[in-house]
Amino acid sequence: MVSKTRNMLEGLVREGSFKWLLGNRSPFDEEFEEMSKSPSARTNWMPELSPIANVVVRRCSRILEISMDELRNNFDAEASDSIKHSSGYARNFLEYCCFRALALSVQVTGYLADKKFRRLTFDMMLAWEAPSASSQPLLKVDEESTVSGDSFSRIAPAIPIIADVITCDNLFDVLTTSTGGRLQFSVYEKYLNGLERAIRKLKTQSESSLLSALRSPKGERILELDGTVTTQPVLQHVGVSTWPGRLILTDHALYFEPLRVVTFDKPKTYDLSDDLKQVVKPELTGPWGTRIFDKAIMYKSISVPESVIMEFPELKGHTRRDYWLAIIREILYAHQFIRKFQIKGVQRDEALSKATLGILRLQALQEFSHASSVRGEAFLMFNLCDQLPGGDLILETLARMSTSRELDRTNSSTAKSGMYSISAFTMMSNLGVTLGMGSTVPNETGLVVGEIVVGEMTALERAVREARSSFKKVELAQASIDGVKVEGLDTNLVVMKELLFPVIELVKYLLFLISWDDPIRSLVFCCASAYTIYRGWLGYALALLFLFIAIFMVLTRCCSQGKPVDEVKVTAPPTMNTMEQILAVQNAVSQIEEFIQEGNVVLLKLRALLLSVFPQASERVAFGLLLVAFVLAFIPCKYIVLLIFLEMSTRYSPLRKASTERWERRLREWWFSIPAAPVLLERTKEEKKRE
Repeated sequence: MVSKTRNMLEGLVREGSFKWLLGNRSPFDEEFEEMSKSPSARTNWMPELSPIANVVVRRCSRILEISMDELRNNFDAEASDSIKHSSGYARNFLEYCCFRALALSVQVTGYLADKKFRRLTFDMMLAWEAPSASSQPLLKVDEESTVSGDSFSRIAPAIPIIADVITCDNLFDVLTTSTGGRLQFSVYEKYLNGLERAIRKLKTQSESSLLSALRSPKGERILELDGTVTTQPVLQHVGVSTWPGRLILTDHALYFEPLRVVTFDKPKTYDLSDDLKQVVKPELTGPWGTRIFDKAIMYKSISVPESVIMEFPELKGHTRRDYWLAIIREILYAHQFIRKFQIKGVQRDEALSKATLGILRLQALQEFSHASSVRGEAFLMFNLCDQLPGGDLILETLARMSTSRELDRTNSSTAKSGMYSISAFTMMSNLGVTLGMGSTVPNETGLVVGEIVVGEMTALERAVREARSSFKKVELAQASIDGVKVEGLDTNLVVMKELLFPVIELVKYLLFLISWDDPIRSLVFCCASAYTIYRGWLGYALALLFLFIAIFMVLTRCCSQGKPVDEVKVTAPPTMNTMEQILAVQNAVSQIEEFIQEGNVVLLKLRALLLSVFPQASERVAFGLLLVAFVLAFIPCKYIVLLIFLEMSTRYSPLRKASTERWERRLREWWFSIPAAPVLLERTKEEKKRE
């Protein structure tokens, strides 16, 4: 068997069968030659795996310092029967090797700058796409090779600095915007370079003496600062005063240092970690109190007497403001998450590390020109959970995993389950960033369970998938809503009239029956309805109506399944010019004003009756209310409903028409004779000043 495997490898290399993989001389050439010439060829080659998967597994075995046979034996011993199933054996074994190797590799200082590590992680994604020998072979494995979103979202979250489960898909979409949905190694490497620079910046700022006296008690890390360049100041507005200065964000608070002539003044602290009912939202600013420029953030809490506005001036757009709004909210939401689920100790630092890593990834993406048009909230875990439907379930799952460090029975957290990952908390420590007070690095001899499980989906991944599925449905529904919106008041009225056509026709027919223009139909309707009310069948009638609507919907679904929905055909009204539209709006506003005036008159007359401004009318109303109270107390409800129905339906019958008109005329005369309660309008101080 050994000689047979060696002969097969030598033949493949000699005949050039791997040229589709190699092209020019590459690390894969050396790997294949070494594997083919090795005296222990059987231990260097697994027939179930594809060529690229064999290479990746061999690299993992070197990192772990054990042979491929030992890796396989360990996997067979630790994995459950479902993971070892033949249909997914190759991919699951590959994941097992990758996660174990990555968990060990990221404990080496400076691993992110190592080109071999970068290439290894990318090759893991390539191998994940074609893990088995029966997989469709890749055309080539070189600098031009690309990977899909599925492979990226499976391998990348095993390294928390590169991606996390919640925002991984959004990150991949941005990285592949210009490459047609496939990730190239050059783009991937550029992203990792940006991450490396962001980490160095974080480390430099956190180790500096900037705000050291304020940051030391909590061991705060400086995540971002702005306003150091005179051409891009940060303006703080409090009341009518405005100060330029420097804005600093840590993982616990927001600091603003007003700029003096040479130095900065004592910083003002806005704590994001305490429960101060903080509100952070976008705000409009402008000269002399006007609201023109959409380039500011408003901070409000119970610790400040009035709202504080931070303005980020720029020539066009509000990208700078949106970035700061996203990262401030990320820290605020992270502390809200910590308080809600009462997370303490190392798990608290773990949550803050997740927020910090999200901000670092967002900073790395700023080097991509097309990333400026993307919302920063999409790459920040706690921001995204605040927006996604079902985001609260994601946070609950995250808290459960963070506090207990245990998964459900199908994804057991023991070492025998084949789960190998590393926590964001430990990742920050390995990157050389100082942790918070009282934090200790957990023992990594038995690796902490992260958010990835070999061959299975974790509870967090399931929650994220369900939330994204719901979000897509919401997006489709919103797109359909945006698509049917039309412009113009007259056009919208025509559309509404067409949509309400069945209801309008039904109301017209009921009014026709009540009007007694056709006495026979009206009499039949009146008798049938009165008998239904008398026998107490009104509830059954409503149930029958709902049953009819449900049957209609089911039959419509069965008959029109797969057919496009009929469009609502509306005849558009004549197009109006600008002046006609202004006059139409003015006319509509006038009608609304008249309607509100009439409503106010009714309310003022009722107030006059209640306060006996017109004693005779008040006495009549009081006597009527006593009569109504007596009727409601001693007459069964169904008889009251029957009397009301007979009164309404027979009002315009030939026998009652004359008396009804006479009583309605008297009632109108009585109502118009009631005076309205007086109204005193007090002018505000601003109006008096204007006068």
